[in-house]
Amino acid sequence: MKDLQVVHTESAPQAIGPYSQAIVAGDLVFASGQIAIDPSTSTVIEGDVAAQTDRVLTNLAAVLQAAGSSLRGVVKTTVYLASMGDFSAMNEVYARHFREHRPARATVAAAGLPKGVSVEIDAIAVRS
Repeated sequence: MKDLQVVHTESAPQAIGPYSQAIVAGDLVFASGQIAIDPSTSTVIEGDVAAQTDRVLTNLAAVLQAAGSSLRGVVKTTVYLASMGDFSAMNEVYARHFREHRPARATVAAAGLPKGVSVEIDAIAVRS
């Protein structure tokens, strides 16, 4: 078995529990769920689900970059929404970040998300 590499970057929020921002295993990156925390203040940003989704994907991109990948390397995401009523707004921002790249995705409603946010997204990616 190959060694596992812990990923850490100051460009994304620090883990708020006993986990890593991401783990690299071979050519795969397993990125932990990102929420709408501004890494410079360590606070949840203000705004609706669209603003939160934008921050989440910016955080996810920073973690992936630190791991040697990018949003273009993402093969699978899971989106957790506090309300499925926010699906369209989240989806519009998600499409802008991924552009023509369309990774596999699951979207689920969650009864509650960390720090009361509206959206959380994790990802599996390949390294560049």
